[in-house]
Amino acid sequence: MDTTHHTSPGGTDFDVVIRGGTVFDGTGAPGVRADVGIRAGVVAAVSPDPLPVSAGTRVVEAEGRWVTPGFVDTHTHYDVELLVSPGLGESVRHGVTTVLVGNCSISGVYSGTVDVADLFSRVEALPRDAVLAALEQKKTWSDPAAWRRAVEDLPLGPNVASFLGHSDVRGSVMGLGRATDPKQSPSREELREIDRRITAALDAGFIGVSTMTNPWDKMDGDRYRSRTLPSTHASWKEFRRVSRLLRGRDRVLQGVPNLNTKVDVAFYAATSTGLFRKPLRVSLLAAADTLAEPWVNRIFRPIAWASNTLGRGRFVWQHLPTTFKVWADGIDLVVFEEFGSGREALHLKDEMARTDLLEQENYRRWFRQDFEKRFSPRVWHRDFDDALIVACPDESLVGRTVGDVARARSLHPADCFLDLVVEHGSDFRWTTTIANAREKVANRLARTPGVTIGFSDAGAHLRNMAFYNFGVRLLERVYQAQRAGTPFLTTEEAVHKLTGELADFYRLDAGRLEVGRRADVVVMDPSGLDGESLEYHEEAMPELGGIRRMVNRNDRAVAATIIGGRVVWQDGEFAPGYGAEFAAGRFLPAGEAVGPRPVEASREAAQDLLS
Repeated sequence: MDTTHHTSPGGTDFDVVIRGGTVFDGTGAPGVRADVGIRAGVVAAVSPDPLPVSAGTRVVEAEGRWVTPGFVDTHTHYDVELLVSPGLGESVRHGVTTVLVGNCSISGVYSGTVDVADLFSRVEALPRDAVLAALEQKKTWSDPAAWRRAVEDLPLGPNVASFLGHSDVRGSVMGLGRATDPKQSPSREELREIDRRITAALDAGFIGVSTMTNPWDKMDGDRYRSRTLPSTHASWKEFRRVSRLLRGRDRVLQGVPNLNTKVDVAFYAATSTGLFRKPLRVSLLAAADTLAEPWVNRIFRPIAWASNTLGRGRFVWQHLPTTFKVWADGIDLVVFEEFGSGREALHLKDEMARTDLLEQENYRRWFRQDFEKRFSPRVWHRDFDDALIVACPDESLVGRTVGDVARARSLHPADCFLDLVVEHGSDFRWTTTIANAREKVANRLARTPGVTIGFSDAGAHLRNMAFYNFGVRLLERVYQAQRAGTPFLTTEEAVHKLTGELADFYRLDAGRLEVGRRADVVVMDPSGLDGESLEYHEEAMPELGGIRRMVNRNDRAVAATIIGGRVVWQDGEFAPGYGAEFAAGRFLPAGEAVGPRPVEASREAAQDLLS
């Protein structure tokens, strides 16, 4: 790290000085004690000596704290929330300064409003009426360049980069009905049009294409409900066309494989390889230690090694650096899409119709058979002894597991679960752990070559999970392990994995704290890394119909978040007007340097939007 006291020709006054912290620059270099000076949204000085402070300088005290680049969240589904709540405060208050949208084959770039609502709502467990209302109110674009301009006009909190969703573009070309019909294939002209639309997105600065071959993910709405997403119907020939386009532009293919069979992982790994051709950047879900298949965690390193070392590729896995714990209201949880009887129940939108189905003996027999299949591929362990009841109209059940209740009622666990859903509907709330429960394995995955930090799913599954503070959680685990004398990563390595490593892979101007670069900075207080990051909270979302979503609120860990040189979050408070009256973040195109947003231009854009 360059610790010389730098100043730019604009003078010696700084807009912001971060004083006396341990600065980690995002490269993996050890931290150094230094002041950081920010002027006009840019890091103007990193100095081991105290920087001068004038009357107009805002001082952020960082003594005993860590000063790092802002975290990069590579896997969000903020595409709709971005339109109605562009501050994205749940991420920013936990140190995230850059988010990637358009993951898992679904974006809202080319498709019409109803199609986008049907693509997003069931897959990402979002309220469809609220999604549709947001799109009808805000959608003004029909191509990637116009989408980019619309995003840049928002009073953004964090910086935003985007994939183009394969399901979005495929559905827009073929029509959503044909694109989700397994008997239909795109014509030659339609394939050429898909190519043209992808190319237009890459020209507009999109970082790549996201795709999906997992059959769990289903359409919402009344027209094509329960059909799998358009990208799941693409042929390998179509996937290879997409790969060629991305390879030629050094962009990224983000993918979700078939989580039942897992065999198409081989395609993603192979398409990344660079033998006798340019390698392709591929980011794949997900490196997780599932309770259902505890052996799977052993495959991630050799697959990445084979693709990257033998095949000279650019292949990485995404890993969530915390316990993958989920909550459900009744049977509303994506893991039930794994098997036929679960899909049949989720197909029914009406709760009364669903209740009628769950009461039928022939359905219960089917559910029990699915539940008891010992050797079927699965992500969910289907163990109701690890299904803790956390809310229920019958308060005597709260704090007990479904397995406990089944034994007390002398019932099969599956029948007991269905009884509870029938009795209490969505007021029956329970939680279970899906993956990453073994600390030793989780630590090994976090430091495995070819495994990157991601998969927060921020903005999706609002009632099911909350990983907005994934970066805080990793640093907390690293800090606690160091204090216990069992380190698995150094602090600088952990910071690098949350910042520079991700920015470099996705080719984004982010993830570094260096003189001359845009000032996206986090001030972390290690005294706040005390376990509070795992606590449960809920918060109403008036922007999306008032749904109460799960959130993280360990606010003592992040003392300040600075985006584009603006202190947008400090000591538990957002700046006045944040996410409404001014814009801090920028759209980040692939491979381009991006300066901070000029203050006056930011104010004018926000005023135009509000008027």
